[in-house]
Amino acid sequence: MEKRGDMQLKKGKKTARKVWKARYLYLMLVPLFIWLIIFHYGPMYGILLAFKKYRANAGIWGSQWVGLANFRRIFITPDSLKAIRNTVLISLGRIVFGFPPPIILAILINEMRGRKLKKVYQTIYTFPHFLSWVVVGVIMTNLLSTNGAVNTLMAGLGMEKVSFLTDKTLFVVMMFITGIWKGVGWSAIIYMAAIAGIDPALYEAARIDGASRLQQIRYITLSGISATISIVLILQIGQVMNAGFDQIFNMRNATVAGAVQILDTYVYDITFEATPNYGFSTAVGLFKSVINFTLLMTANVVVGRLTGQRLYSSE
Repeated sequence: MEKRGDMQLKKGKKTARKVWKARYLYLMLVPLFIWLIIFHYGPMYGILLAFKKYRANAGIWGSQWVGLANFRRIFITPDSLKAIRNTVLISLGRIVFGFPPPIILAILINEMRGRKLKKVYQTIYTFPHFLSWVVVGVIMTNLLSTNGAVNTLMAGLGMEKVSFLTDKTLFVVMMFITGIWKGVGWSAIIYMAAIAGIDPALYEAARIDGASRLQQIRYITLSGISATISIVLILQIGQVMNAGFDQIFNMRNATVAGAVQILDTYVYDITFEATPNYGFSTAVGLFKSVINFTLLMTANVVVGRLTGQRLYSSE
């Protein structure tokens, strides 16, 4: 016991010396910790609302404690159950259809010969990320409405008009397409950075051995960015309960609202467009966070066992 205590004491002193040696670097983190405490940990006090029947005149502490009643309401309210289902389905669709394109785009840009040409295409594909969903929503409405540019062109060619914005299936498909269009260039930057870290000597050796470009992509490029792919996949799975509020809120309409009503828009509607129930809204938000955290931990273990790459390891 004494030896173990001495070893721990020595480790503690060694750690203290390292911290003191890098004290100015740690000092630079102080503003970050202050920001985290004020804007992230401080507001967590509001989680109490999830367990109370909130009354503004009584405040959070003075409101009636109702325990898990707000959480039980989530699973007995048809609208909230439908919102959960839509959230999961839309998020899974985003992963299935939206996860591969940034990887493919990063590889295609990397395979281009000219450096200037790479920059041009990277700029073109990254630009939509900086457009607000408000702007994108207006553009899509002008293009795809019944009297929009696309339907006007189709009518001029003798084709029947298509209800892009009122057909629920087409609207969901359009939502996936616009989501990919807006985010593919920005997401590809992560993979392009990972590709840039691959040793060029590996490609030279592969070419000498007679490997084709497809073989180089498969065995060198994809292998070299496999860790990045695994980490991004884990993070996306950990965001399943966040199905894209900004996009849906700015693009939905009354006709398709039921098909794309996710938890975030549901909370918005019951909070700002009906009689507010802040306790129930907070319960839904806490429910989302717990599910996302659980999925993140599960994905970290499962992906780690399948690929050997983890977001973090407790070992």
